[in-house]
Amino acid sequence: MQCFQGKSVYKGIAMGPIVVLKKNDYQVKRTRIEDPEAEVKRVDEAVSASQEQLQKLYDKALKEVGEASAAIFEVHQMMLEDEDYMEAIQNTIRTEQVNAEYAVATTGDNFAQMFASMDDDYMKARSADIKDISERLVRNLSGQGDVDLSSIEPSVIVADDLSPSETVQMDKDKILAFVTVHGSTNSHTAILARMMNIPALIGVSMDLEELKTGMTAVVDGFAGTVTFDPDEEIKAETEKKMTEEAEKLRLLQELKGKENVTLDGQKINIYANIGSVGDIGYVLENDAGGIGLFRSEFLYLGRNDFPTEEEQFQAYKQAVQMMAGKKVIIRTLDIGADKQVDYFNLGNEDNPALGYRAIRICLTQKDIFKTQLRALFRAAVYGNLSIMYPMITSTEEVKKIYDVVAEVEAELKEQEIQYKIPEQGIMIETPAAAIISDRLAEMVDFFSIGTNDLTQYTLAIDRQNEKLDPFYNPHHEAILRMIQMVVDNAHKCGKWAGICGELGADPTLTEQFVRMGVDELSVAPSMVLKLRKIVREMKVEK
Repeated sequence: MQCFQGKSVYKGIAMGPIVVLKKNDYQVKRTRIEDPEAEVKRVDEAVSASQEQLQKLYDKALKEVGEASAAIFEVHQMMLEDEDYMEAIQNTIRTEQVNAEYAVATTGDNFAQMFASMDDDYMKARSADIKDISERLVRNLSGQGDVDLSSIEPSVIVADDLSPSETVQMDKDKILAFVTVHGSTNSHTAILARMMNIPALIGVSMDLEELKTGMTAVVDGFAGTVTFDPDEEIKAETEKKMTEEAEKLRLLQELKGKENVTLDGQKINIYANIGSVGDIGYVLENDAGGIGLFRSEFLYLGRNDFPTEEEQFQAYKQAVQMMAGKKVIIRTLDIGADKQVDYFNLGNEDNPALGYRAIRICLTQKDIFKTQLRALFRAAVYGNLSIMYPMITSTEEVKKIYDVVAEVEAELKEQEIQYKIPEQGIMIETPAAAIISDRLAEMVDFFSIGTNDLTQYTLAIDRQNEKLDPFYNPHHEAILRMIQMVVDNAHKCGKWAGICGELGADPTLTEQFVRMGVDELSVAPSMVLKLRKIVREMKVEK
């Protein structure tokens, strides 16, 4: 039995087998070999294993995200059959008498560089595909293989850390808890855990090499502990706690269908934050009044090329249709900072949180922005859709956005494509936007305060840096003053103002937000009923 302390990002309790996800830090070494044909055979076997893995991924993606998104796995299968690629690997083995891993890695690098140097955008995009299939082959040759999260039983995910791309690709129904060595309380893994109502620990000083997939673990988000190979006593205690938590959740279910209204009649909207259409089930299950933040950037993660207009349109259309008239606020892409995507070719930045991201990408690379806006305007015909623009710092940026909107509208009108210009708002997540919110309120339909970045920028703290967690104080008076300022300025112009950052789900601030006049709180689906309970038990006037 081993017990470790960590930092809890969601208070819950779970018990089950673990799946250990290890980073691919395999170093390919050049080794001279005596039997080249044996190495060629190893490559053939690795290709067969890779083809099987890719077929499984294709089948899963086809079922969950549709044919267009699944097509990438078909492309990868075809690339594994490419004669030039395979002959290059075989020739390297035979002429240089080197091991298969080295031959695959060097061939992959050479082909990737070749594609990357081409003028054609499509061919350039194939560079990342070559890297992917080469890395898959090396993993299979080295005996690492793939962890197939689609076929496992419900499990506790144990890892060094998890990227947004990794978390978004997981089968969420199969995750009992997250436990990571590194990470931040504000990482996307943490946000996902809170959305799904599952316990999660970060900063756990465990040795992944000593842990084996299949071991039993108890994750206690209340105590911030994880226990591997627990004894019978701990198992019994855990089962008791899980029963108690289930009862608490059952009582919350009784609040479904009730209004978010205080004892003295003040109402507030409680919406949900999601990352994909697949999360809408959690929204409906927890009786949220709408979707206050649809993180559209997750359509761009975990793939090797931009999502098409049609792919985006179908996702947005499905979201508004499933919500059946309830408000769905879709944030335009917020790529950059901790959400890096290779095919955007953003380059390295010394301080990406303050760098080329979100609306800055959209206004610079207008084609990307226009594709998304076209999809959004087309989807708006089918339901109650609103658009929200992130990382705003000036009125000039809003004017530039409206110029692009006018261009898109003109193109759709000319092409006789059905569309609707929906409600348009902005995120207030920079101190600049908060301070000039009186002027911004005159230009937009609503505000949504992104407290994660607002806190980060106001306190000069990189929220991805775990060393700074002791200094990260979202309750800082400056943050609360800015929230009040933004709400007041919105109301002066007859506009509404909500909060979609993590602070909106802080139950210790719910009463204060209601008294401030905040019109909407958008939170993880699992927090909707908890906040409703607080609202229904409070009085604004004391």
